[in-house]
Amino acid sequence: MNLNSDLGEGAGHDQEILPFIDSANVCCGAHAGSAGESILTVRRCRELGGEVGAHPGYDDRENFGRLEVELPLDELEALVRFQVGALAAVARLGYVKPHGALYHHCQSNLEAAERVARIAGDFEVGVMGQPGFGLLAACQKLGVPGYREAFADRAYLPDGRLAPRSEPGSVLEPGQAAEQALRLARSGECDTICLHGDSPGAPATARTIREALAATGIETAPLRS
Repeated sequence: MNLNSDLGEGAGHDQEILPFIDSANVCCGAHAGSAGESILTVRRCRELGGEVGAHPGYDDRENFGRLEVELPLDELEALVRFQVGALAAVARLGYVKPHGALYHHCQSNLEAAERVARIAGDFEVGVMGQPGFGLLAACQKLGVPGYREAFADRAYLPDGRLAPRSEPGSVLEPGQAAEQALRLARSGECDTICLHGDSPGAPATARTIREALAATGIETAPLRS
């Protein structure tokens, strides 16, 4: 099992969260953050023995990359490739995980998902995605490693998608997130569990999840050795 978190986005909690996770999805400077913040996150991750993944998003800081931006496929590929390449210049990458609206777009659009999977393959890494959706389907089609991702701190809709943040109760409290993380880890249906670094109380959530996993003997590790 693996515990990952979206970091380097300027939320101010990274240094508190990093000791409790195995893999950091490091913002590539488009939807949030900066080059300096990404490099600092990578450096601290290395010090702790953690894994670094590229977390590219739409170039839309105003909306934190959480609103879909209509782009031709070639432009979408160029946007993602540029971001992944920039982070690969300062870190050994373990995987690619699109951010926010880009993640959800790729989950429902196989052509976009294939562009992301192809980029990951070019960098000889895998892709994180939810089971049953586009990113993992694209990985299977192209022979790229795909890591089944689940979310500890978010409520789900009946079809397996995440509940919109605008809905009450869509972001879980630390205790609820720990219970969900345990349930997911025991299910055998995921390889990695995510907690969002920008959510309210994220450091407490990270600590509570880590303590809950340790208390039940569930070991975690980076995805790529």
